[in-house]
Amino acid sequence: MSRRNRSHWRQSFVLLLASLMVMTQTLPVWSGHQLFRSNSVGGVSIDTAGVLREPDLESRKVLHDELLKTVKGAAGDMSRPVGMRMVSLRGLEAAIAHANQHNLGQLPDEVKYLAGMQRVQYVFVDKEQNDVILAGPGEGWRVDDKASVVGITTGRPVIQLDDLLVAFRTVEEARNGGISCSIDPTEEGYRRLNQVLAAAKRNRTQNRKALEPKMKAAFGPQQISIQGVPATSHLARVIVAADYRMKRYAMGLEAAPVKGLPSFTQMIKSKAAATNVNPRWWMACNYAPLAKSKDGLSWELRGPGVKCMTENDFVTDEGQVIGTKNVDPIAQKWADVFTEKYDELCAKDAVFGELRNVMDLCVIAALIEKEGLLAKAGCSLPMITTSSEAAPIEEWHAPKTVEPQCSFLRTRSGWLVTASGGVQIESWQVASNAVVEEELNNTRSKAVESSGKVWWWN
Repeated sequence: MSRRNRSHWRQSFVLLLASLMVMTQTLPVWSGHQLFRSNSVGGVSIDTAGVLREPDLESRKVLHDELLKTVKGAAGDMSRPVGMRMVSLRGLEAAIAHANQHNLGQLPDEVKYLAGMQRVQYVFVDKEQNDVILAGPGEGWRVDDKASVVGITTGRPVIQLDDLLVAFRTVEEARNGGISCSIDPTEEGYRRLNQVLAAAKRNRTQNRKALEPKMKAAFGPQQISIQGVPATSHLARVIVAADYRMKRYAMGLEAAPVKGLPSFTQMIKSKAAATNVNPRWWMACNYAPLAKSKDGLSWELRGPGVKCMTENDFVTDEGQVIGTKNVDPIAQKWADVFTEKYDELCAKDAVFGELRNVMDLCVIAALIEKEGLLAKAGCSLPMITTSSEAAPIEEWHAPKTVEPQCSFLRTRSGWLVTASGGVQIESWQVASNAVVEEELNNTRSKAVESSGKVWWWN
């Protein structure tokens, strides 16, 4: 190679290296364990085609081991369990900006996991520091056996920054249509099922073991629909995974991890049920009226957060599903027991705690927008509230289908099919219902004592 060519090659290499450095500095790396996105997160696995299924043990172990290597535990006061941990949204915005400027966008774990906060209980406006503060219980975190990041003492999941970003950025979608997911058979699947059952009746073949594989095959893959949030977001994955797990407990496809929660099929055995009327369950918001101070600067979320609801569906011969607004008493009993056990479930199956966390986040996002709390505080959060390359939302494989998650029960009057479910988050409805309680001002005064000094404090 001539001296001139070598010099030209060196110049080209330097320019290429400089371009790569600029790209690396301007595009955040963030966290996310990108190589493991299709594995067990939220207790489910979703492949590149969008098929949701139970994760295999090896995949879960790989993710678990990777998280153990990369997730750093909290230190000092952040690891201590407390009833009130405060997170400054202004400070959180600054922490994200600092990571972009000084750490190539790689967020520290305390930012990714919101300093170990496990529920948002309070929202305070701090006019003196131009800030809005979130407060709730918190502690240090660890990786549990199912590869979820949970509290070190409670086993309840910590809140994730990514879910907060989605909740704030989709607040208008939540206002206009709510946030929801649903896992349902298709009309064609129901038609094929009706044909199988009609043939069995003609041939007098009613043996469940012989019929069930044919019925599941007739159903075919169930369709997953998501409204109000990006289907590729972690938040979407959480609500789908929670719906999937709830249905499996209801149908007896998997034993619930808490005592006193039998499956619906166990409850209804040998009971009479109407043919073609099938119970459907879904999870919805379960909050008492919010508490607020008279000046509107202090707010408290109250209530258990999540409840299970039910309704009977009527399925026509053509496979069309029609809501009847009627409720089967045994299905209602199962929903009531599930709701009663929900808090206990959050500590045993992390996805239910994650669902409650995202409901909290959606409610406080709606509250902050509805009441104009950022404007009252004189606080601007462009990276948190708007889509930005400086604060991207992680993308996962979007869930689209799942193999039939259904149970078939032979009753005195025919076959009972349980197959449908969902999650409905009506955050604006919750944010619109509040009562004045003046003692919140005292709580606010204590909470904001350290405001402006650090981005989180106990």
